Amino acid sequence: MESHIGVQSTQEELYTEVLRLQREIDEVNQHKVQAAEYGLAVLQEKQSLQEQLEQLELINEHTSTELHHLKQVTI
Repeated sequence: MESHIGVQSTQEELYTEVLRLQREIDEVNQHKVQAAEYGLAVLQEKQSLQEQLEQLELINEHTSTELHHLKQVTI
């Protein structure tokens, strides 16, 4: 009878450990998803900033050209 109780106790401990490990896996997976979402947001922000930079560089180039022409006219 004692061996039956010992086996049952071991099964319960194993089941408890399996549940604990499953919770840990779920938590790690949730962190991985959050990290992936954050990474995606960073990439999207980088793309947006790159586009803004390109636009500002074009504006700067046009402004510089216009300034150069105005200086030529006034000389």
